Amino acid sequence: MPSRSKITKLPDVIKRELDKRLITGSFSDYRKLSDWLQEQGFEISKSAINRYGQAFEDRLAAIKVASEQARAVSEAVGDNEGVMNDALISLVQEKAFDVLVNLQTEDPVAFAKIFPKMGIMVAKLSKASVDQKKWMSEAKSKAKDAAEEVVKAVKKSGMSEKTAEEIRKKILGIV
Repeated sequence: MPSRSKITKLPDVIKRELDKRLITGSFSDYRKLSDWLQEQGFEISKSAINRYGQAFEDRLAAIKVASEQARAVSEAVGDNEGVMNDALISLVQEKAFDVLVNLQTEDPVAFAKIFPKMGIMVAKLSKASVDQKKWMSEAKSKAKDAAEEVVKAVKKSGMSEKTAEEIRKKILGIV
């Protein structure tokens, strides 16, 4: 098994700054980045930064494509029932499972560190999903109550039963 990249061992503040410099520098000038890291007290070759930068750029590109696809799907089909959120949660859970399975065999130490965090992430995702469904149910209930109140008021004002029903359907069509 190859040794872990020195970049993954950098302190968080240095790694975040490296990531920022990679992005703002259009993933180029690795010699300059190597020199900057050396000034910070870290000896990392431009080749290692290049390998890391390429993988990082690929991940950013994949995220961009996924975001664009999600936006397109959402615009095409809407998201009145939280379908996109459910799909996203399922995808994240699937990817988290893949990461855990791979880490368990490839890097047991990293697995031991990340497993509790993944558990917390899955719990938070599940809670978000439940909260969204609860909110949606409450919104539907409030819309239904509001529609009934409007129908009563419309009928009192002398509008026809048919007009009142059309108004109710329009209000309920929102949810």
